[in-house]
Amino acid sequence: MSISWWEISVLCHPNLEESIFWRLDKFGCSGTARETKGKSFLIRAYFPKMQAQSLDLAALSLWLKQDALLLGFPPPLTRWKLIDDEDWSSSWKEHWQPTPVGDRFLIYPAWLTPPEDSDRLILRLDPGAAFGTGTHATTQLCLESLEMRLINPKSEITIADIGCGSGILSIGAVLLGATKIYAVDIDPLAVNAARGNRHLNHIHPSTLMINQGSVAEVLELAPEGVDGIVCNILAEVIIDLIPQLTALAKPKTWAILSGILLDQSQAISDTLEQHGWIVATLWKQQEWCCIQIRRN
Repeated sequence: MSISWWEISVLCHPNLEESIFWRLDKFGCSGTARETKGKSFLIRAYFPKMQAQSLDLAALSLWLKQDALLLGFPPPLTRWKLIDDEDWSSSWKEHWQPTPVGDRFLIYPAWLTPPEDSDRLILRLDPGAAFGTGTHATTQLCLESLEMRLINPKSEITIADIGCGSGILSIGAVLLGATKIYAVDIDPLAVNAARGNRHLNHIHPSTLMINQGSVAEVLELAPEGVDGIVCNILAEVIIDLIPQLTALAKPKTWAILSGILLDQSQAISDTLEQHGWIVATLWKQQEWCCIQIRRN
């Protein structure tokens, strides 16, 4: 039996994209898409009618406004409507096209046929309900940082992907030559999406292990530690995780951290220094930054 869906549209300042995705995910939305509207972003998300009423969506709109004010940006404009007897997944997929990232990657939607000949690494992706399509600045910064870290690797490299989302960073690391990836996310929908994308890119589960959980689960699988860490989540969560990330580190371990606004970078750097890390580089795109670190 077909069901109706709420289509939620949020017109926002570009720097609010990640906090809005996070809030929509917490609300339980299934499938998200983003497009550019002038100098703003238009984010769409979908939610079953039976699981929410108009008052719930009004509350969501209020939370989005409060989040924006806390971050110092103009409040977004939120609208919603019912979609009857429509394939909601197709509604957002039609707005997402292949995306070149960095010097080597081409992010290709799973429902499109990739080119037979390309001078880029084809990373096929169906994000499902998970965050991570390769369009957000933080994801692109992480992929570009991985390109730099994994230039012609001459030895086996083990990486932990904390908060893996759709699995885009883990898959990118494998395409660049990493030999073993431990990917974890606390969201079961993200875990399912990442496993689907692993299969889509013909990666064996022994190379890319994906589990529900966080740093503790990686420590159980790799008690000796890992060579590299990638973590693209909110800055507040990263600060809380830094002591645990330190437990994963070997003497020469490096890490790539993103999901960080520029004005949050100093707090991150101070906490890292307290736990024996050195900030090697800081890359920025728009108001977002990516911090590359290594052990002191």
